[in-house]
Amino acid sequence: MTTYPTSFDRDDLLKCARGELFGPGNAQLPEPPMLMMDRITDISGDGGEHGKGHVVAEFDIHPDLWFFECHFPGNPIMPGCLGLDGLWQLTGFNLGWRGWSGRGYALGVGEVKLTGMVRPDRKMLTYNVNFTKAVQSRRLTMGVADGTVHADGELIYQVSGMKVALSES
Repeated sequence: MTTYPTSFDRDDLLKCARGELFGPGNAQLPEPPMLMMDRITDISGDGGEHGKGHVVAEFDIHPDLWFFECHFPGNPIMPGCLGLDGLWQLTGFNLGWRGWSGRGYALGVGEVKLTGMVRPDRKMLTYNVNFTKAVQSRRLTMGVADGTVHADGELIYQVSGMKVALSES
């Protein structure tokens, strides 16, 4: 596996966004405002529900977050696609954390269920990513995972079959 820690604070995540954590040309997180987490509290390559790796992360919700003003005026809701993107970001982060090289790309998702909303009065999102497959070969580096997002402990998003690949190009 790697020698990286199993938890990361915001400064660590910003280093990853700048390409300083896993090295140039390897997995990166986006910079704010598209960075959809504030900390990773646990990560592994052999844990989780299926024993193939997992990530747990948190995102602090503040009423002044950029998306509340524009989605929707007078009825502020975090776009569901941003929660999905956070799950994709964490899936790619896990591949880089494993020491696998290449830039991360979301390839798709099997199923998405949105059963709740993130409004400005929420305090924290908790992401859980559980790998069902992690493959590194000469031709392919890819993770397949299921994920959930909880808002203040309430399950609001469920996804299955997320796919993220690392590519040298």
